[in-house]
Amino acid sequence: MGDTRPALHETARHPGTDRRGPVVAALMLAMALAALDSTIVSTAVPQIVGDLGGFSVFSWLFSGYLLAVTVTLPVYGKLSDTFGRKPVLVVGAALFLAGSLLCATAWNMAALIAFRIVQGLGGGALQGTVQTLAADLYPLNERPRIQARLSTVWAVSAVAGPGIGGVLAAYADWRWIFLVNLPIGAVALWLIVRYLHEPERKPAGRRPRVDWAGALAVFACGGVLITALVQGGVAWPWLSAPSITLFGTGLALAALVVLVERWAAEPIIPGWVWRRRTIAAVNLALGALGLLMVAPSVFLPTYAQSVLGLAPVAAGFVLSVWTLSWPVSAALSQHVYRRIGFRNTALLGIGAAALILLAFPFLPYPGEAWQPALLMLLLGAALGLFQLPLIVGVQSTVGWAERGTTTASVLFCRQTGQTIGASVFGAIANGVLAARLGGASDLDSVTRALDAGTAPESTRRAIADAVHAVYLGAAGAAALAFLVLLVLAPRRFPVLKTQAADGDTAR
Repeated sequence: MGDTRPALHETARHPGTDRRGPVVAALMLAMALAALDSTIVSTAVPQIVGDLGGFSVFSWLFSGYLLAVTVTLPVYGKLSDTFGRKPVLVVGAALFLAGSLLCATAWNMAALIAFRIVQGLGGGALQGTVQTLAADLYPLNERPRIQARLSTVWAVSAVAGPGIGGVLAAYADWRWIFLVNLPIGAVALWLIVRYLHEPERKPAGRRPRVDWAGALAVFACGGVLITALVQGGVAWPWLSAPSITLFGTGLALAALVVLVERWAAEPIIPGWVWRRRTIAAVNLALGALGLLMVAPSVFLPTYAQSVLGLAPVAAGFVLSVWTLSWPVSAALSQHVYRRIGFRNTALLGIGAAALILLAFPFLPYPGEAWQPALLMLLLGAALGLFQLPLIVGVQSTVGWAERGTTTASVLFCRQTGQTIGASVFGAIANGVLAARLGGASDLDSVTRALDAGTAPESTRRAIADAVHAVYLGAAGAAALAFLVLLVLAPRRFPVLKTQAADGDTAR
């Protein structure tokens, strides 16, 4: 299990210099492309629909992109372990930029959705490979520095994305929200090609073998199941023929994936990802993180506008404050996990997150905007203390040849958790609304009635109850993550000796 490959950061250093700077800049730019995507597009939806039509299917602008990113993460992770990070990152960035250019030329909604899927095929490579390269570039004791920078990119994108998208849609044209990716991506690509030099790999005695059958099976299985989760309860009822057919097909494809991967010489999803306690525990814990993140990111803006009566911009600020505390907490987490270990630090963070989420239903009605904003600030700090130690810790338990697969595995689980969370919590919110108001009420129709001024005060209270129920569910997801780490994760992560260089004492 040892890593015999020279560390990338060692090849980048020279006496008195550190040539990692341009590569880090490229990684931050590449991450910005992926981070800005959803926030910048969401603000331009009215203009896009007004120009291209297709209101009934516009949600696929986001669902199609999410599907492509999620199902390609394991594939790109394995490819980066087989052929190196640089070619995967270059191909991913080129795909993302090609998709962006095609999106800017879309002539109808169907074409735009198809081109968004092309973007997503590149986005999967960006997200997974950037996180893997961050671990390649820095030894364990320096790794929080690069991870904190990447977290800051997500924070800035969450705040700046809606503003940039709104300005471009209002004063230019919605097509510019895709065209602005081109110069950013071009600079990132140039820096990667010019400055990222991976050490030569020693020949293994045979040519690398790619499990294309496994990749196709994973892509098909993930695509079918994510489509069932995203569209179930929205495009068709959960117990309808389309839902049952999709879930049945997805389960059959999942069995096919297991069969194909068991016989593959170099499987896309190797069995050791789930056989090793540390990786399995982190996979499940970050899946629960994706689940609980849906509560604030999807339902808090609705709560802020419908219950607190805030304008959309102010409601977005209530949500965005957690992006301020998250990267700060992540950067400082190294001082905690060096003393008490990766697992205990993550337990501390997710335990605090569970208590904060439980506090949300006890906010006064209708309350003041600073009250949920304060809870979001605290929640960001707690989750920064939870996520980063797990990612740094699990990357440090594997060598170079397994790091891409491991990183992609935990990111895949987090993305899948978000997809499941959107479906589950949407069903919970709609169920509470139906119980409070009677009939087949759903959150979208109720909030539209409030915006039109045709809904009574009881409707506002029903929305508050629905969001409170979602937050209770998110607290349950946090408790699940706590239990998984407590029972399954080892007290001390088995960090490789090569990862604990330079006198690092992290457990």
